[in-house]
Amino acid sequence: MTDPSAPPERIFAGTAGKAHGLDGSFYVVGGVPALLEKGAELWVGAEAEPRTVERRAGTDAKPIVRLSGASSRNDADAFRGLDLQAPVAEAAPLGDDEYWAHQLVGCAVTAREGRALGEVVELMALPSCEVLVVRDPGAEGGPAGPDDLLVPMVKDAIVEIDPEGRRVVVDAEFLALDET
Repeated sequence: MTDPSAPPERIFAGTAGKAHGLDGSFYVVGGVPALLEKGAELWVGAEAEPRTVERRAGTDAKPIVRLSGASSRNDADAFRGLDLQAPVAEAAPLGDDEYWAHQLVGCAVTAREGRALGEVVELMALPSCEVLVVRDPGAEGGPAGPDDLLVPMVKDAIVEIDPEGRRVVVDAEFLALDET
């Protein structure tokens, strides 16, 4: 069995957006600028082999890249909507109290007093902060639903995160959870 807290080989670097020009370049949506530099290796979608960033233009907010093997607008259009992934070794090191999403997904979530609340099924980015999507074990799978508990990743809500112990402890009073 694979250790769920082990780092993945690749991390999200962005999503291929609309084509830019005629040379195979495209915008990257939600890109991580440090992972999109010229010469970087990126996997596109489910491709087995990485491609090299041959051109990097635009801004950090709206990066434009061209990858090896792409030389036309049609090539760029074929990438549209596909995730770009970079080697995890290229990512900046995490600071204290920072975690990869894969370290938190699958962790049991309990209130400070010990009451089980569910399991982390996703780390979701919202405009104000990231939230843990916590699902009751009896609930059905799929994207975040109306019965899921959204726990903001802020110090007032999170009491403790123990990725090695596969658990997260939250402040039920701060989250205004009923004792039902």
